[in-house]
Amino acid sequence: MGEPMKKKTIMIWAFSFLAAGAFFSSEAKDKAKNKKGAVMQEKVVKSDAEWKKTLTPEQYAVLRQKGTEQAFTGKYWNSHDKGTYVCAACGYKLFVSDDKFDSGCGWPSFSKPISEGGVATQEDHSHFMNRTEVLCPRCGGHLGHVFEDGPKPGGLRYCINSASIELKADEAKKK
Repeated sequence: MGEPMKKKTIMIWAFSFLAAGAFFSSEAKDKAKNKKGAVMQEKVVKSDAEWKKTLTPEQYAVLRQKGTEQAFTGKYWNSHDKGTYVCAACGYKLFVSDDKFDSGCGWPSFSKPISEGGVATQEDHSHFMNRTEVLCPRCGGHLGHVFEDGPKPGGLRYCINSASIELKADEAKKK
């Protein structure tokens, strides 16, 4: 084999090795996420026009424009009904009523999401504040914010807009 052919073979081998490594490392990351309890689902992507057709004006303002409903006005702030709270935009399961508590803030408050990785978070520096925004991991809808003043053992308070969620009653408890 001539010198140019050896170099070409080595370059092809090196590229193949790097490409395989990138593939397997991303596959390993996905498996690690699944081990933590995150439910891997296909993302829901719609245009603004499509969201406006499927959401009420209040839901659109909260979920897609990062709005906040007025305290003590949402339909779930004082609800004690049992069930699973899902994203009002895409139906993704977010919280269960057993983890809901009265924080006195005027919005539904939860001590934890339905599963580890069950919500997405990101830094929010709007309105001259430093907060952590809570998002639906499936459609990216704005749900509310999480604060570190919740009940033990976790110490977190997921402060969620009623307009961003819907309560699905537990079928087992209906019978």
